[in-house]
Amino acid sequence: MVDHEASVPFTVADYLLTRLKELGVDHVFQIPGDYVRHFTQALEHFEGIETVGTVNELEASYAADAYARTRGLAAISLQFGVSTFSALNGIAGAFVERSPIVVISATPGADARKITDMYEVLFHHSTGDLDADQKVLEQVTVRAVTLSTNVGAAEAIDELLVDAITHRRPVYIACYSEVWGQPCPRPPAKVLAPRVKHSPPAALEDAVAQAWSMLAAAKRPLVFAGVELLRFGLTDLLRQLIDASGFLYTTTSLGKTVLDEGGSKFIGTYSDAASIASVREIVMASDCVLTLGAIITDDYLAFIEDKYARMVLATTAGVRVGYFEYPDVTMKDFITALVERFRGAAGYPLATVAPPPPVWPEPWASNDDPEFRDRPDLITYNRFFQHTTKFLKDSDLLRDIVMVYGVSSSLYVATNMVGLAKGGFVASATWQCIGFETGAALGAQLGSGKRAITVAGDGAFMMVCQALSTLARNRLNAVIFVMSNQVYAIEQVFVDMSAFEPGPQHKFDAFDVLPKWDYVALARAFGAEGVRVETIAELEAALRRLPGIHDRPVLVEVVIPQKDLPGQMKRLGGG
Repeated sequence: MVDHEASVPFTVADYLLTRLKELGVDHVFQIPGDYVRHFTQALEHFEGIETVGTVNELEASYAADAYARTRGLAAISLQFGVSTFSALNGIAGAFVERSPIVVISATPGADARKITDMYEVLFHHSTGDLDADQKVLEQVTVRAVTLSTNVGAAEAIDELLVDAITHRRPVYIACYSEVWGQPCPRPPAKVLAPRVKHSPPAALEDAVAQAWSMLAAAKRPLVFAGVELLRFGLTDLLRQLIDASGFLYTTTSLGKTVLDEGGSKFIGTYSDAASIASVREIVMASDCVLTLGAIITDDYLAFIEDKYARMVLATTAGVRVGYFEYPDVTMKDFITALVERFRGAAGYPLATVAPPPPVWPEPWASNDDPEFRDRPDLITYNRFFQHTTKFLKDSDLLRDIVMVYGVSSSLYVATNMVGLAKGGFVASATWQCIGFETGAALGAQLGSGKRAITVAGDGAFMMVCQALSTLARNRLNAVIFVMSNQVYAIEQVFVDMSAFEPGPQHKFDAFDVLPKWDYVALARAFGAEGVRVETIAELEAALRRLPGIHDRPVLVEVVIPQKDLPGQMKRLGGG
């Protein structure tokens, strides 16, 4: 597996790379640096893992996050200090949203530390504390270690990787700069696997009995599925539960596409006030919500306040039934036991049928900003999704793509979509990072093998626009739609929604106004295809071109009115 000359020793870096390859990592996202050179040089010669150089650290961390979500594990190599700190936002998002990234770095070595002690020299990229990187990364990883020697390195790496795949969260490993190049034994044949935690039998039995009594008494039960089911490989169990119970189900925004979307039980994604009306009605009418693997954020504050006492909640943190908590009961054991109860109970599965999804042009037409009703040629948020989703569906492409979103007005409008394949929707819906989507497109496409389609606000794209050049360098045909209205629209919604009212007296706050960019020229400079669309006819023409583009990314500037306020966002903003 290692393409070294026989005389070159197997090193600590080789050991980590070998283990990563065994766990399905075929790409490592990288920013070079002198301290980490022994690792990057080993990576360059390592057979089976491709180095993906990115333009900056944020792009690399977003790409690694999306790669982990679609592949199961990712790795990123960073320089000490200046790189690790720059990547911190992306690693924090991965930590919050359960995305396992191995963050790899190196610190000044033993010689540098001795010089610091003797002469009080401040080494480059250092704050003065040579352990500062580890201390900072400890806040957004489940384990952070710095190896000062190759002795015991193999065991430390194995333990670290098992932590990552067990908890589905980032880990951090640095070595003194010389250690990555030091000899190391080859790994044993046994492939690493997540640790398995078993529930105490009495606690599991009690939790299931309490849940069963609540579910059996419910007249309108509902399953609310979250992203942890996808991250921890429990989607088959979810499907078994739905089939055995007959319950209808919905998902969180972050958990969207936890299963293939569709079927007689799926009511659509629940994104609070941004949801389709029928979804909101079913969720709020439910008298018992079986919530599985969901990260409950303040996007769902009204929901949790209303449903808390009538909720059965199972996550990686344990199980709660109403007000009773079972922290030692695992989600997997709990769902497995519930499936068996449903299979053995008379009257199940229930003969419930989800309402049919809205018929095109819904749900977009009813959510369109009425201010532009007399201009049907204009593109708005809802008209963009109305025509784009129809194109993807008519072209039979919905299941062949992975859609990527940061937090934006587009994210909340996009949650109304139905028909994507499992794992086909990647979003920063909990960490809520503006700019995530453009960098993440790289990792999403490499990790999934599917074409990435990103819908970004122009402010978000401006933050990580250089990622377009990395897509071009790797000849990836990702599509970046930029909703161009020259403002941070989502920020303005939550600051003062009156700015969207017609008339010059209603103005956006100065801090939400963006500069004007020539996106087509920018795309050309980065080696991408650039298209500008201002009308529905131009949008449809651009969509028809996309299937024929295979070897380069496409940047589509979608010009929309600055004051376009989709109904989804108006409801979220309280209007």
